[in-house]
Amino acid sequence: MRGSSAKSLDQTLAAVSAVAAESVAQVGAELFGAVEILDGAVAARRVLTDPSIDAAGKRKFVGGIFDGKVSQATAAVLDAAVGGRWAAGRDLTDGLEIAGVAAYTRAADAAGQGEVLENELFEAGRVIHDSAELRQIVSDKAVAAPAKAALLKNVFGGKVADATLALLTQAAVARTASFEKVLESFSRQVAAREDRLVAVARVAYELGDDERARLTAALTTRYGRAIQLNTVVDPNVIGGIAVSVGDEVVDATMSTRLEAARRRIAG
Repeated sequence: MRGSSAKSLDQTLAAVSAVAAESVAQVGAELFGAVEILDGAVAARRVLTDPSIDAAGKRKFVGGIFDGKVSQATAAVLDAAVGGRWAAGRDLTDGLEIAGVAAYTRAADAAGQGEVLENELFEAGRVIHDSAELRQIVSDKAVAAPAKAALLKNVFGGKVADATLALLTQAAVARTASFEKVLESFSRQVAAREDRLVAVARVAYELGDDERARLTAALTTRYGRAIQLNTVVDPNVIGGIAVSVGDEVVDATMSTRLEAARRRIAG
């Protein structure tokens, strides 16, 4: 987000940071619920992002929608959000979704499960990616969100933290992009809580602890940031390693080198 929307997002996230640790998980769930309601109410979003309406009027309006339906802590976050200036109605709901992720991230950190959340999001994403049936269902916009939620609960319920399941379920709504893209965005947001970057390494075999440590150290030196390293064992990798950090991909696999050599010879 840029301009006024970025400033309003910061204001909204600050309100999430002010929520008591024991309440943030509930706030996360209620913010995701608010996003669902406002996504289906175009007229309400227009009112809440209309620059000609003052903040007090917007707070009264949003109170009329959510009074008695959300906790006081969530109401305070909603007040902070509608008190800002958003460039577009979708920016408001996108910002509330980001705030919901932030709330669940704080809940995981408070429970000492911050790194667990990072790892589980990645591993669950791989499970879904590797299952054609699962991937098809969570990616199909024709499948209703409650049906996707029930499926994800059936597959991952009791196997991952509550925060992980909540973020997987929200990612499956795919409001802003595909499930995989949204989940990747959520994962980056979770990692960013400690100013960390997410790196995904494709390797021919599972790395040992020493190899992981060396690769993490090398990436930390290269990017000047702490690194959350996730690995994918890929049978197509003959040797070497391919690492992606954000939009940057460094492919040093033997298969890639052989393909490049073949093309040079053919050309």
